[in-house]
Amino acid sequence: MRPLELIERLENREYTDELKLLYGADEKALYPQRKRYIEAIRAFMEFFPERDDVHIFSAPGRSEIGGNHTDHQHGCALAAAVNLDAVAVVAFREDGIIRLQSQGYGMSEVDLSDLSVHEEEKGKSIGIIRGIAARFAQMGVKIGGFDAYTISDVLSGSGLSSSAAFETLLGTIIDVRYNDCKAGEIEIAKIGQYAENVYFGKGSGLLDQMVCSVGGFVFIDFNDTENPKVEKHDFDFEKAGYSLCITDTKGSHSDLTDDYVAVPSEMKSVAAYFGKEYLRQVDDKAFFAAVPQLHGKVSDRAILRAIHFFGENSRAIYEADALERGDLERFFTLYRQSAASSANLLQNLYSTSKPLEQGIPLAIAVSRLILGEYGAVRVHGGGFAGTIQAFVPVDKTEEYKNKMDALFGDGSCYVLRIRPVGGIQVV
Repeated sequence: MRPLELIERLENREYTDELKLLYGADEKALYPQRKRYIEAIRAFMEFFPERDDVHIFSAPGRSEIGGNHTDHQHGCALAAAVNLDAVAVVAFREDGIIRLQSQGYGMSEVDLSDLSVHEEEKGKSIGIIRGIAARFAQMGVKIGGFDAYTISDVLSGSGLSSSAAFETLLGTIIDVRYNDCKAGEIEIAKIGQYAENVYFGKGSGLLDQMVCSVGGFVFIDFNDTENPKVEKHDFDFEKAGYSLCITDTKGSHSDLTDDYVAVPSEMKSVAAYFGKEYLRQVDDKAFFAAVPQLHGKVSDRAILRAIHFFGENSRAIYEADALERGDLERFFTLYRQSAASSANLLQNLYSTSKPLEQGIPLAIAVSRLILGEYGAVRVHGGGFAGTIQAFVPVDKTEEYKNKMDALFGDGSCYVLRIRPVGGIQVV
């Protein structure tokens, strides 16, 4: 469709059903999305004025609900796609070139005749682009290329997985156009992880990409990482009277690499005592029986983090079951246990290298004062700095948002909804 025609249709409130699926039925949510799409199309026209047939794709961010730091030990996790997303305006081409312009960044251009790993591209979005194209090529998919302008309101460094949303967006574009949608949700997630691990140079589990690709409430068992068990759940927190809120405490993630790396490495040190690579391979009863022998052979913190893993892995299973049964009281009990375990055993609420910077504990403490006995709150994502997550009664949501914004700055608290679908072609 011609860009100006698409703009006209959006202005005339067409594609309402498609937008409702992604952002909800409230016109207060749909109006800014239409405006956002139109602005993206106009920006596309500036960078690629010669292109006259465009499409729009979207991929969501995600919010971890249960299973804090379990996926890298092949454990279980519960997460949900959210209504913050990455959007691409795309025009396809058949000359083997991908040109991608992201809002606020420079142009990335990838010649598909060279899909080797480029060391200088690690840590950059161009590495992700080349890596995803390379993985599809390894699968035998002939890619023709495309021009794209992308925008995203998935907060970077927030635990909402902006990188996984971007990877899912690219994977969906290629799968829809050049692979007749044959890869599917799970394979697109694996392709994103491959690109991030090999071409971007960041080791990561599969949780983020899987949730962004599949959409909805998703329970994932990573015991077999090649064939993870994926279950979708349809529990509606909005209908149950709760809002999902994410608050950015504005903590810096700089110099926290050692904190993040220490979590899986310490868990693996415990697994190694039993001759295993990951804690999921260790029998929990054998672990608890061996704690006296472990003491002194691995660090105390490693033992505590292993205790967290075994408890959290089971909780993720029970939380998914509680949602499936519609047992909200049971879910919140488990959720609060998870919050306590992350704080006391996993110890990822702040960095010991920056003991005076405790935005996450402060946000949690203030949240509990606001919520009282209602709802629940915990650290969100990897932790150490960044965001918290809270389930807030609908009648307290405005008060909660205002008070968190007053504490951390306007726009710090995001009221989200669960998005039922993952990567998708919108138009």
